[in-house]
Amino acid sequence: MDRPNVFLIYTDQQRWDCLGVHGHPLAVTPHIDRLAGEGVDFRNAFCTVPLCTPARASLLSGVWPSEHLSITNWDTEAPRPLRDGLPVFPQMLREAGYYLGYVGKWHVHSEQDPTHFGFHDYVPESDYLRWREQEGLPPQPMNNSWFGETDWGIRPDQTRLAWGADHILRLLAERTQCDRPFFLRWDPWEPHLPNVVPEPYASLYNPADIEPWDNWEEAFVNKPYAQRNQLHNWDIQDWRWEDWAPIVARYLGEITLLDAQIGRILAYLAASGLAERTLVVFTSDHGDMCGSHRMIDKHFVMYEEVVRVPLIMRWSGVLPAGVVCNDFVSNSLDLAATFCSAGTGAVPSGFSGLDLLPAAALAPDRVRRDDIFVPYYGNQFGLYSQRMVRDTRWKYVWNASAEDELYDLDDDPAELCNLAAFSSYNHELARLRARLVAWMETTDDRLLNPWTRRALLGAQTGQLVPAFP
Repeated sequence: MDRPNVFLIYTDQQRWDCLGVHGHPLAVTPHIDRLAGEGVDFRNAFCTVPLCTPARASLLSGVWPSEHLSITNWDTEAPRPLRDGLPVFPQMLREAGYYLGYVGKWHVHSEQDPTHFGFHDYVPESDYLRWREQEGLPPQPMNNSWFGETDWGIRPDQTRLAWGADHILRLLAERTQCDRPFFLRWDPWEPHLPNVVPEPYASLYNPADIEPWDNWEEAFVNKPYAQRNQLHNWDIQDWRWEDWAPIVARYLGEITLLDAQIGRILAYLAASGLAERTLVVFTSDHGDMCGSHRMIDKHFVMYEEVVRVPLIMRWSGVLPAGVVCNDFVSNSLDLAATFCSAGTGAVPSGFSGLDLLPAAALAPDRVRRDDIFVPYYGNQFGLYSQRMVRDTRWKYVWNASAEDELYDLDDDPAELCNLAAFSSYNHELARLRARLVAWMETTDDRLLNPWTRRALLGAQTGQLVPAFP
């Protein structure tokens, strides 16, 4: 098998369910939908951690945040870069002869950019602001704070998304003249809030047509206090759906604008003859509440809207087309392993993820997970440790300093009813806690200690038992 070119689209804060191919009744995403139809759609892909910096550090290093140690974003009380000396997949591809280019959001290290990790060229998203000023365009408005608005000063082809796609197209054009394989990575900020979008995308979706999420009427019964408190932190505790619908409309509008730019790049790959030799990957670092459970952003929760992400892979002539794979995937970890496998023929022994190429090919002897794990360490409103384990039916969230959460996803896919306090579910709690402890052991999780181990493994009811009598 020849080594492929690789084009990775790694968006920010994109929900799994806001694509046409994933069943959203309104979302206009023809190019992403076509990519799924021409490739493999992983329907059980989950973020490695629901936060930008640690997720991106895991993608680089192929290990869990508990191993690379960069557990929060930089604007918190625990900022730190990933630890020195870790192998990173871009450097491995570079040593294997790849050219590597990076466009967009970095958010991994405050002092070192992608060129310190193996990339040859880097176009930071901050350059867009200078470009916009040089073009005589007004600054992006922020009159509605983080809740988004219409950007009246620009056309769609002048957006940060179009600007980023232009740079990817430029790098692709330069690669058409070279025999050397390439790895190009595009990390749009979008559709991360605030969604400030120009017409016609700002009004593409009529708020009146957008139905409330199934779990919008969340009452927070038996839920951790931090969830209800998030509404007060954002001052949205009294919002009605009529307040949320315009925000969701702009979120969908920005996803459609993103889709249009992806369509431009896919068209160039086809016209230039690169499509047959390029592995295209589309995914996101994590999701977004966007009104689900009445919440915004992503902190202090492990709901599906935040932890489940899109993941689509297309490698024409090598991977099958129009395939849905239901294997559990930890996207950042598994992609690091996959890129090494595709580009060098081997996955480093220290990497924690799985090579997704056998799963994409539906190989009968591939390694499959029975469940998936997601950690969270806190951000923005303080450190707050959570660990999640989820299988095909059950989701268990251990909140180290709050109530446990247990959801039956067959009966309650909206995750409204927390079953953790009911003794009739003790068997499931004990099973899932044991799985969680075993995983924490393998990932060098420092939250696992004699006190927490006893609490998790010694609990016989929905309430954690104290470490000491």
